[in-house]
Parts: sequence; structure tokens; C-alpha cells
Amino acid sequence: MMDRDWHITGDLDQFLTRAGEFLRSRPALHTVHLTVTAALRSRGLRMYGEGDPVFGALERDGEVRAALFRTPPGRLMLTPLTAEEAVELASQLALRGAELPGVMGELDTASTFAEAWASRTGALSELHARQRLYRLRDLTIPYPPPPGRPRVATAKDREQLMRWYVEFAEAIGESGTSQNPGEWADSRIAYGGITLWETPDGTPVSMAGLTPKVAGQVRVAPVYTPADLRGRGYAGAVTAEVSRMAKAAGADEVLLFTDLANPTSNALYQRIGYRPVEDFAGYDFHPAPAPR
Repeated sequence: MMDRDWHITGDLDQFLTRAGEFLRSRPALHTVHLTVTAALRSRGLRMYGEGDPVFGALERDGEVRAALFRTPPGRLMLTPLTAEEAVELASQLALRGAELPGVMGELDTASTFAEAWASRTGALSELHARQRLYRLRDLTIPYPPPPGRPRVATAKDREQLMRWYVEFAEAIGESGTSQNPGEWADSRIAYGGITLWETPDGTPVSMAGLTPKVAGQVRVAPVYTPADLRGRGYAGAVTAEVSRMAKAAGADEVLLFTDLANPTSNALYQRIGYRPVEDFAGYDFHPAPAPR
């Protein structure tokens, strides 16, 4: 347990007993916390790396107000905090000697924490990405569709999925914190979590994934088309298909994140029927250069 009402633990079940109801109360804003903790429960605490995950809940007056987790080597992941809470948390973690590679959260929370962390530790804070969370409203299937058809990936697609997962992680600058490609592919194949768009001759040209449903929400992730195949409508078609599948399976919320630096994908998802929910930001922390 940490001072000032933060309860920190390495016990996932203990964390979910304390914070689970809070996370489920706003499933869209808490989508990452919900899906990651569910995956850790089913696949093991070290699915992202060898370090031990850390979980935390901010509780005041008997009520959980915020939550955090970190799965090394990844960033600290925060639910929305007030500016005061973000500064307090940065100060407390710095006093404990915590080593953080970065932070990710709602835009104001992440930026306030990053500034406070840099001030307390002397680290350099660098904006990694700004993202926008979208929610599906009324699905619009692109017409006319590109040539070909959707198909749920199976074991025969394992090598393809592994290769594309690595390429996707590199493209978004997350290769250092991504999962083992083989384990990722196996887990997705096991529950039908990746759909491919293939050309009429059966060649896969794009993929879109769905996270398992947790608290009624499903997130579309990842969406990837190799660079030389973009601009042909494949990503829009396969994203619309997995969005349709999620709604047909009873999801209350179908969500996805986009990189705000990519106007093409943001426009595409809005044409399909996604509408903005909240902006997020990720920051990387680097040691300050040694004095010369």
C-alpha cells in the first residue's frame, strides 16, 4: 500500500476485487485496463515480458476514484486523474524510487503526470503519440467494397499473423513492448480474434482484430495493411466487417483507438460510423544527459 490513498499490489485478483466495479462503471474510458487485466488472467501475468506487473487503485471515502497498472516493460497506464492527483502520484512514485519508461492515459492526465515526473526526477519527457478513442454509432459498410471477401484467420494463417503483428508493432513504435508474436497469434486464433480481407485468389491483404468482450465492450485492434497494399479500401472493409461481427455478438460498446497524426485513418473510421469519445497521450521518459 502507498500513502495518500493509493493501494498498490502485484496481486491481480486483489486489484480487481477492489477496482473491478470502478473499471466496469465506464467501460469505454477504461477499455485498456479491462482488456489487459482480462488477458493477464487468462494467459498469465508475464504475457508482456519477464517483469512483475503492478496494479493500483486510488480509494477515498470508501470509493475507488482511479486505477493504474504497469506490465513491464510497458508504460504506466492511468485512468483519468485530476491535476492534483496526477502530481501527487508522480511525487509518490518518485519518492519510492520507481523506474518508469513512460506513461499513457487520457490527454490531460498523461501530460500533467509526465510534466510532474520530469520535474521530480530530472528525466526527459517526450511525447510518443496522441491517440483518439472512438465509439461505433451507426455502422456504414463501405460501398462498393474492394475485390475479395473477409475470412476469420485460422491456424494456417499463423505465420502471416506473426509477421504482420511484428510489422504493426514496428509501425506504431511499440516493438519493445509488444507480446511474443507466436503467443499473440495463437491466442487470437483460439477465439477467432483476427479477420483477414483476402483477394479473389485467396491472398490475405489486410487484417483487423477484436479483443474479447469484457464489461460489454470490445475494442477493434489491431488494424494493419502492409504499406504497398494501402489505399485500396482493404482496411475499411475489414474494419467494417469486424465491427459488424462485434455488434452481432452482442457488444454494447465497439471501440477503437487511432493515431491523431494519421488523418487518413481518422477520416476512414468516421466514415464507417465511429465517433470521438476522448483523446489520449503517451509519453516516453529518458534519463537526462550527464553533465559535461
